[in-house]
Amino acid sequence: MRIFDTLEALVHAEDASAAVGEARSLLAEIDRRGSEMVSAAVDDFLIDMLTLAFVAEAFGGGALEAARRLALKRLSKIRLLSVVLPA
Repeated sequence: MRIFDTLEALVHAEDASAAVGEARSLLAEIDRRGSEMVSAAVDDFLIDMLTLAFVAEAFGGGALEAARRLALKRLSKIRLLSVVLPA
């Protein structure tokens, strides 16, 4: 499974708190190879994953799906920047 597929699966994971730790490891690999733009996008995505974990624990429901959509949009940004910009 490619790294972005794994990250996308983590966004949909039942245990969002556990997913954050695994996402950090995968994001470190992307961040190490990327530019400052990629690094900023990685930081934004990680913040979204932490927010997702908080929302899942505190609220769930529609708020959880909204947080997932935001995280997926940020992940798309990282994916695009990783392809466009040289490592």
